[in-house]
Amino acid sequence: MSATERVVGWESPSNIALVKYWGKHGNQLPMNPSLSFTLKNSVVRLKARYFPGNSDSSILQEFTLNGSQNQKFLNRIESFLQSQKLRYPFLNTISIDIESQSTFPHSAGIASSAAAFSALALVLETLNDTFGKKSSSQQEFFRKASYSARLGSGSACRSVYGGYTVWGSTPAVTNASDDYAIQIDSNDIHPVFDNIHDAILIADAGEKAVSSSQGHNLMQNHPYRNSRIIQAGKNLETLLYALKTGEEQLFVEIVENEALTLHGLMMTSNPGYVLMKPNTLLMIEKIREFRLQTGVNMCFTLDAGPNIHLIYFDKDKRIVREWIENNMKSLCCNESWIDDGLGEGPIPLTF
Repeated sequence: MSATERVVGWESPSNIALVKYWGKHGNQLPMNPSLSFTLKNSVVRLKARYFPGNSDSSILQEFTLNGSQNQKFLNRIESFLQSQKLRYPFLNTISIDIESQSTFPHSAGIASSAAAFSALALVLETLNDTFGKKSSSQQEFFRKASYSARLGSGSACRSVYGGYTVWGSTPAVTNASDDYAIQIDSNDIHPVFDNIHDAILIADAGEKAVSSSQGHNLMQNHPYRNSRIIQAGKNLETLLYALKTGEEQLFVEIVENEALTLHGLMMTSNPGYVLMKPNTLLMIEKIREFRLQTGVNMCFTLDAGPNIHLIYFDKDKRIVREWIENNMKSLCCNESWIDDGLGEGPIPLTF
């Protein structure tokens, strides 16, 4: 590292939405409020080297993902950084090289852009502090990072916090905003949800036929658009109640309803499309059958893809993991599944 070169970095997690964000307006503003929890093991570690001057008017000089150059993501980050020059004037005076490492495969049904852009936003806010625009408090630092992360990837705004997070205006949560996410107070979360687990079952590892951005755009003229906004608001309010009171069964009902609604909205778009695969449906059937037979309150959710997030409680860890190994692993692509759970949020990297 040269005398003029500096390094800053953050590790930031992905998150899984329980009440789904689907559809947007304006500049990355959500059509409806959403609620998620932050993952523990599915993280991106982003190291940024910065040095004076823009050699060719580009800000980002080099980008690598897990040791390999990735031109597609480099272009996306460069476009984002260029769009943020007014917000972060120091971007006019420096060049950046980024090394990014992901602990999870790109097509695993985990929101990689949420982890990456939340890490990048935290790097930018750290640089903002360094260049003299220091936040007045830790709360302001993370709120500003959440705002910036949203502009890169909507759901990334939820990943700058640990625990449970709400993004989008809703009367159910004080200070909730479309501009940034806020963390739900731990006092409003029943202890049964403190150590919740997420087994990510890879039904299909292929690239999606329809991107999330395309899916969001199709919500603009969706015939069920207004009904979905109302439904999301009610489901969020009910899920907050379940989280506060520890009502596991109510939690299960809302989470699965949200997952199926998301994919129902895709299928009834114009044009409609299906991202679930045969093994997705088979896994759903087996999850519901196991729950009925055992009384174990576990449930599934899905992102905009075919892979299952199996959510279960810590007290049921042994029986559920045994069942996954004996009954679900064979249905996973290359018998691959990811053991994850509730995380505490991003951490700064030291070099």
